[in-house]
Order: sequence, then C-alpha cells, then structure tokens
Amino acid sequence: MLTDPIADMLIRIKNAQAVKKPFVNIPYSRMKYHIAKVLEAEGFVEEVKHKGKGPRKVIRIKLKYLDKKPVIHGAKRISKPGRRIYKGYRDLRPVKGGLGIAIISSSQGIITDKEAKERKVGGEVLFEIW
Repeated sequence: MLTDPIADMLIRIKNAQAVKKPFVNIPYSRMKYHIAKVLEAEGFVEEVKHKGKGPRKVIRIKLKYLDKKPVIHGAKRISKPGRRIYKGYRDLRPVKGGLGIAIISSSQGIITDKEAKERKVGGEVLFEIW
C-alpha cells in the first residue's frame, strides 16, 4: 500500500486540533517543512520548528486557536499520488469564496494560489485549506 505523506500531515494536524492539543509532531521532509512554513505565513498555524537529527527529525507545529476553536476548519487533498492535478495560474479559482487557500508546488517552490497568480506560474495543486 502506498502512503501519501502530505495527506498524513493534514490528518495529523486536523486530529490534533480536534482534541485541542497545543502541538503536533510530524515526520520531517523538506516538502512538508515548506508546506508548514506557508501555513504559518498564512496564519493557519502559530509556529513551525524542526527538531532532532537523522531519522528522528520531526517538524513541531504549534497549533492556532481562536476563542478555543481551531483556525483550520477543513482541508481537501487535490493532487494525489495516483492522480496528479496540474493547473496554470489562469485556471486557479478562489477557495471557499476567498476564505481559504490552495497550496501549489511550482517551479518557484511551495506557494499559495494567490502568489501563483501574482507571479504568473502554475504547478501541481497539492491541497486546499480553509
């Protein structure tokens, strides 16, 4: 069975928020770290750090709550290992009427859909979060 590390990351974050945990640890990869940094910049999580060395390296994410409710209401994986979804910057549409963002893997790194439109680059649409 093939695993999807990005979907696993999203599920870990959603599950930790469901039980009101202050932090969640995710196995480290450069791609997941850059995704977490974009989520931090967009205000979906409070803080992102990496800890440990070698195979025990993890990404520690401090979760964000407003009035004791999670900031992240939902996430949807778009491009999956079995079916990759690529879009040009003209084809990107607002997520939940502009309340959410899409995370895109482009030639310029991991960026949001808004940045992709500004830079006029397309790429693989990894997931949407709102």
